[in-house]
Parts: sequence; C-alpha cells; structure tokens
Amino acid sequence: MKFSLGTFSPQGGGRFAALCFGERVLPLHALRAQALHCGAQWSEGASVLDLLQDWDRNVAVLRTLADQLPAQHDSSVPMSSLRVHPPVDLPRQVLCTGANYRKHVVDLTLDMGVGPEGLKGAALRKWAEDMMDERAAKGEPYVFPKLPSSITGAFDPVVLPATTEKPDWELELAVIIGRPARNVRREEALDYVAGYSIVNDVSARDLIARTDYKMLGTDWLRSKSPPTFMPFGPTLVPACFVQDPQKLQITLKLNGQIMQDESTADMLFDVARQIEYISAQVQLWPGDLIATGSPAGNGTHYNRFLREGDLIDSEIEGLGRQRNACVRQQQTD
Repeated sequence: MKFSLGTFSPQGGGRFAALCFGERVLPLHALRAQALHCGAQWSEGASVLDLLQDWDRNVAVLRTLADQLPAQHDSSVPMSSLRVHPPVDLPRQVLCTGANYRKHVVDLTLDMGVGPEGLKGAALRKWAEDMMDERAAKGEPYVFPKLPSSITGAFDPVVLPATTEKPDWELELAVIIGRPARNVRREEALDYVAGYSIVNDVSARDLIARTDYKMLGTDWLRSKSPPTFMPFGPTLVPACFVQDPQKLQITLKLNGQIMQDESTADMLFDVARQIEYISAQVQLWPGDLIATGSPAGNGTHYNRFLREGDLIDSEIEGLGRQRNACVRQQQTD
C-alpha cells in the first residue's frame, strides 16, 4: 500500500512521526507492537530523521506494516486536524541547484536582455537555447547551500522581510537522501534517494547580487536563507512509489492564477547527475535535502513579486500540495 511519511503535532502537543495514507495520519508510536514484530529497531519516539539513518531496513519494515494495516485504522486522524511540520524536521544540510531548467534560463536571458551585444528577439532566444544545450551536454550543475533555519511547514506563512522588495517564488522537486553519499556514480545515484517532496525556494531577487563590491558576486545568505524562505512538505514520499522523478508536473498558482506549470523533464541536469556532482564535492548524510531547481514562471519573468496578502498554492504530481499565505515581517522596537 502506498504511503508517505510526515511530522505532525496536535494543538498544544509534541511532534511525532507518522505514516500518511492520503489525508489520513497514523502516528508511528501507535504501531509500536506491530513494528517490533516486523523487525523494527527504532526507538519509541523516533523522528523521520531517525528513520532515515537506517533507511533501507526501515522502509522495508514500513512497507510491511502498511500492507498489513486495515483501510481505516482506529488510531488514524485527518491531517487537517494537526499542524503539519516539515517532514524531515530538520535536515542537517540543504543544497540547491540553480539555473537547472532549460526554458527557465532561456526566459531569464530574454527577460534580462543578457547576451551578446546586438542580439534581440528570436536571435537572442536561439543563442540562449544553444548555450543551454551546450551546458547540458558538457557542463556541470551549479549548487549552493541554504540554511536549514529557512525551512518551514507546507501550510505555514511565508514572512516577507523588510530587507527585500522583490521576494520571488521557486517551486522545486525536493530529494531526500537515504544513505551516506560520497563520490557516487551517476548510474547508482538514485539508490541513495530515500524519497521525494516539495519545496519552495523563496528568493529575494534584489539581494542576490552584491552591489557594494561586485567582485564578490552572489550573496546566497541574505537572498535565500531568511526564516520561512523554504516551505517543505507536506510529506516525504518514498522513492519506491515515484516511478520516474524526471516525469513529474510542477504547478504553482499565485492567488489562483497559474504561474509555473512545467515538467521535471525540462531539467538540464537530472536528479542522478546532481547527486553525482554534489557527492563529488561534499559528504551527504541521510536526511539531507537537495532542491533540484525551479522551472520557468518565476516572478522575475512576470515582473510580479510576492506581496503581503498573496496566497501561494503549490503542487507536484504525486507528492501533495502546499498552501502558504504571505505576511509582512513585524517591525520590532
């Protein structure tokens, strides 16, 4: 039976890990006896991050449990009755792959007029498309870290800081690592994936480039990592239930209007290539999150950025939905 994993809390109560069947939530602690019988070795209060430390063993136990459960378990409750926290609460490392969708980068090239002098319109588009094809064939992913303190729940507000006038949305497929990974070959990379989820890599567009000293280049700290700048979840869908991560539709609506509606097939560097590249540079740990890039349709393309009162509805095929209201940061004395 297909399931996902999440982290929840009741009103005024502590957080707990749970199996999710659609919109029904079944706390793992309610399955303690059955889990032990199936060979589980996790502790009574195990978190999703704890389960990921021995993921291959634990996901096998969870699949056995799920297949044995009745359709309506007495201990299950509606997800809507609980607070939904990030499913991995929290990853130790968050890595983001930038400029990773072909159409997105081509659109940005035209929107910003970046290219050889004198090229415009169709000629500039052709130049950008050729450049992206060359990069996909011979280039490498572009990856930067984002602080875990930016993570918030799938239905929590996004707080817009006073420091930015151009907060932008970037809906992305999230990859959660399930094994220690270092120097992983592309052909084996998907074996290191525990599961998939949704993230919105909210970005302050006007803070990315350093203007005080241009040789410094980009400033990912101030532009990417304010609190709530990464809604994550609602749940982690195990990789065994995702047939092909490169064939998922990504859709984001702003106040009901579709802004992003693309397939993960448009990635320049697929999930396996990203894991190969990242693990060649750094050590990946179970529970680490990779945000795999955002498709075309960001606020920069529309010259429309997030404002107080906006409502963002996000969905990735088979992985659930997010809903985030935008609020302004409260001024403090």
